[in-house]
Amino acid sequence: MTVVAMRPALAGAMAAGALLLGLCLVAIGALAGRAGTAPDAMSVLADPTVWRIVRFTLWQAVLSTLLSVGLAIPVAIAFHRLADGWLRRAALALFALPLALPQIVAVLGIVALYGEQGVVRALAERAGLAAPSIYGLSGILIAHVFFNLPLAARILFGALAVMPAEYDRLAGQLGMGPVSRFRLVDWPIMRPAAASASALIFMLCVTSFAIVLILGGGPRATTLEVALYQALTFDFDIPRAVVLTLLQLAITITAVALFALAGGAVESGMTVAEADRRAPVVGARGLAGRVPLIVVLVAVVFVALPFIAIIAGGLVADLGRLFTQRSVLGAIGTSFGLGLLAALLAVLLAGLLCRGAVVLAARRRFSGAPGAWETILAQAPSLILVVPPIVIAAGWFIALRTVTDVYAAAPFMVVSVNAAMAMPFAARLMLPAMLAAEERHGRLCAHLGIGGLARARLVSWPVLRAPLIAASAFAFALSLGDLGVIALFGSEQVRTMPFLILQRMGAYRTDDAAGLALILMVMTMILMLAAEHFARRSAPGAPR
Repeated sequence: MTVVAMRPALAGAMAAGALLLGLCLVAIGALAGRAGTAPDAMSVLADPTVWRIVRFTLWQAVLSTLLSVGLAIPVAIAFHRLADGWLRRAALALFALPLALPQIVAVLGIVALYGEQGVVRALAERAGLAAPSIYGLSGILIAHVFFNLPLAARILFGALAVMPAEYDRLAGQLGMGPVSRFRLVDWPIMRPAAASASALIFMLCVTSFAIVLILGGGPRATTLEVALYQALTFDFDIPRAVVLTLLQLAITITAVALFALAGGAVESGMTVAEADRRAPVVGARGLAGRVPLIVVLVAVVFVALPFIAIIAGGLVADLGRLFTQRSVLGAIGTSFGLGLLAALLAVLLAGLLCRGAVVLAARRRFSGAPGAWETILAQAPSLILVVPPIVIAAGWFIALRTVTDVYAAAPFMVVSVNAAMAMPFAARLMLPAMLAAEERHGRLCAHLGIGGLARARLVSWPVLRAPLIAASAFAFALSLGDLGVIALFGSEQVRTMPFLILQRMGAYRTDDAAGLALILMVMTMILMLAAEHFARRSAPGAPR
């Protein structure tokens, strides 16, 4: 690839990186500036309530990570042992759905199941069991495991799926028991994936917002993000908000650094579909041979029940009346408009950064170790996760309030922050396909003089169509369900579906909230299934 041909790609990558860096630096700069001049900053740090919030933030994240990954290990092994068929494929498809399900929607389903009037609680009381309250740490853990167990199981199953078939056959021929097989065969293969899954899930739980906001159950079960939201929206305590935000940022940076030293990579879990590969497994017979089926069915029931509860609760609501309300139609239109713009921007930014990494890989002819700039561009989309969205939103909220009406800037902030948060997932889908396309066709196109729109139409688009559509649909689904940014910037003039659901819940209009949750779930699930379909089509060896 010539230097002239490389310049536009590298310039585009640098421009995308500058936009992302500016988005974060303005927010952090505004926070740091207020922290340095606020006379009450030290008094906030001396408040024991703040450190209790920090401890609870870390404690619930650690417990959620241990439960999610610990329970996902037997589920992933059961998937690997289970014969390939409609059950395994359907279960894996189901396990992809919670990743894009809006947290506020899932919380409604979990409350319907495990709350005071929930079916699970009623069954537990009939059996003479004491069911804990859904509000507080127990409810937060249930919700986090619902979201993260399927994610961890898919990551771990992806590691087992590429294990050489000889390992399984040899373990069966040697008559290894379950413990020996796990210790000597499965765990060495799963360990790096488990570290990566733990890193990603810990970050997701540390930055969890809607779950803790609704299920927190008071000051003793509050995380930094929720305390920050309360400080800005209810108390308008800027010094307290600044300190809480900087503490949150310090925790996320430290967590990413520690997981990197331990061998975990946050970005490793940013995938939608795993290739449906199957290594022959020599399994046990009799009851022991049915254990994988039982484990998968129990996990499927756990994941499916909140979806069923959401559907049942939504159907009870007067959906016809909801669709006649201007506020509902406006929220649907706003969600679609902002979500579509965020998805397009996420794919554009991810594409520019990935293209820069691809041209640098092509310059070294895809051989040898990647250079520093190539590594930076390939990892740049994931670095945005170090700065949680609520931190960016809070920083811009504080910066904008001195120059303009912050609520008038809501559309721009929702689109930009949601695009930045969805971009790592889009890049994870697009980069492998772009590398493969360049390695396969790049030199031939250069030799034949094919470039520009002709190359994009004839060569790039057929290869990149599926991953681009998958990335767009997934980013769209994530943006539709976001509550963090709109919770700060939302108003009567700019309301998305999650924000409207939160308003209806606050007004104790639970039937309306359930109906709106069903509508939002259908919207996101259609997009998620489309992303799953096209991600499978873009997997290596998949039919085009």
